[in-house]
Amino acid sequence: MRSPVDSRGELALVLHTHMPYVEGFGTWPFGEEWLWEAMATCYLPLLDVLARDPPLTLSLTPVLCDQLEARGVGERFLEFLDGVRAPTHARDIAGCRATGALELVRELELSAADYRRAGERFAAIGGDLVGVLARHASWTSAATHPVLPLLATDAGVRLQVGTGVVAARTRLASWNGGFWLPECAHATWLHPLLADTGVRSVCVDLTDAHGLGAPAALRPLRGKAGIRLVPLDRQTIELVWSDRGYPSHGAYRDYHHHTVHHHRPWANDGTPYDRDRAGSLARRHAADFVGRTIERLDRARTRTGAPGLCVCALDTELLGHWWFEGLEWLSGVLDESVRQGLALARLDDALERHEAVEPPDGELPVTTWGTPRTLETWDGPAVADLVWQARAGELRAVAAGERTPERALRELLALQSSDWAFMVSRRLAGDYPRDRAVGHARTLDSALRSVGCLPSALRNLAPVLDTAALTSP
Repeated sequence: MRSPVDSRGELALVLHTHMPYVEGFGTWPFGEEWLWEAMATCYLPLLDVLARDPPLTLSLTPVLCDQLEARGVGERFLEFLDGVRAPTHARDIAGCRATGALELVRELELSAADYRRAGERFAAIGGDLVGVLARHASWTSAATHPVLPLLATDAGVRLQVGTGVVAARTRLASWNGGFWLPECAHATWLHPLLADTGVRSVCVDLTDAHGLGAPAALRPLRGKAGIRLVPLDRQTIELVWSDRGYPSHGAYRDYHHHTVHHHRPWANDGTPYDRDRAGSLARRHAADFVGRTIERLDRARTRTGAPGLCVCALDTELLGHWWFEGLEWLSGVLDESVRQGLALARLDDALERHEAVEPPDGELPVTTWGTPRTLETWDGPAVADLVWQARAGELRAVAAGERTPERALRELLALQSSDWAFMVSRRLAGDYPRDRAVGHARTLDSALRSVGCLPSALRNLAPVLDTAALTSP
């Protein structure tokens, strides 16, 4: 028997935690410093929120965990804090004092202290960031975050998904079949392949099919092979993640305006950044978010007569890294939910209370949470060559079957990452993403031909490969 649902319905906050494999591939401005920054400004500060044991759903991608567990990563992270962030803060502070920009000094001092605290927190957990995060995580993803509908073969899908599931069963305290579809890229033909690996639940973005704000977005659907499809509520998400979302407000720290040494002592409105002012706004925005979510659930309940499940999914890195005040907002949401009477739930628990229904219009479209909600970001004209390059490499690797060298499989996994096409389409990171894709394709071919014995820079990618996928019927 299903346990009762709160009469209003409930909110499931999903934090999707991901970083492409940058460890060992470049430093500044594009490379492993992305990982160090995410650790210092997001993952380590997030531990304070997780220590409250909140009813959140945390997903960890295998490729992120692979990097965090790679040999030497902890030492290089601490070197970054001590050898880069500490002296560059000192130089910016000295420069501001010399030029009379004294109004910026206080925030630069506080920023430097943030990085020192990150190092202290890392040491306090013995450098085992994956171990601590994994205690709170319950969802996994494909091995390297590929757009699964763009893969060329069933075997390629099984390799990516199976390796991700093995990672979950190895690392997470518990895994009940929750699987984050990379980029929420969904196609119905994937369902049997997912189910065969033990996947039970995935999130999908059906905003264009249902309509923004439709009550249907608050009800899980029954897919093929027993897969549960959980619609994201884009109306709720866009309170946070949109051009006019909370992070765009003037008092918050400006991510894009930085000093000579890439520190950020300004607010979005151009004034010197004031933490007290921004923190007060984050708490007001938390109260606003909870209030609007309650209104959303109440409206849907009035129309349908049934309590809904509102799923708000965000990239974890938004909180603390891109949106400096995001973790304070998240903590405020936890407090305001209690104060305003909004039921928060872990997604796996909520799905046991909400019966999945058949899709209203039969076959569901291929969708993503991109803009537009199609595959265009990852297969449009600007990146068509990358798509065909990855598909061709996959066909060559799969054709080799049991003879495929593990080195080749790992290069294939790295090549299939959705991040390279995303960064090219959005014109981010210069030539770095295209160079990465081309480099993995070339190394894949060399490994298939057994040419050369160069050590792989993919030092810890997919340490346990699900190679049985290549020989499955």
